[in-house]
Amino acid sequence: MAKIDQLRAALEALQPQHLDVLDESHMHSRGLETHYKAVIVSPVFADLNAVKRHQRVYACLGELMGQVHALALHTYTPQEWAQQGVAPASPTCRGGSA
Repeated sequence: MAKIDQLRAALEALQPQHLDVLDESHMHSRGLETHYKAVIVSPVFADLNAVKRHQRVYACLGELMGQVHALALHTYTPQEWAQQGVAPASPTCRGGSA
């Protein structure tokens, strides 16, 4: 199973109402299947600050976290997503030294 599919499957534990997992490795110089962006909308995030939300995601991913170089997380409650409706664009890679 491809890594992106493994990430999606693991994130289903959060019972997302919306889930996008994008492989953004092509925007970076570290090779294939290294950089990902996840947009997760779940009621589990209610009353959690950003750090706690990310910890919930990391707990779901477990050992998969050691297999990726970078994971950009955008976590929303359904109410936040209804207001925002879109996650921010990922920045252009500035390389390892910038």
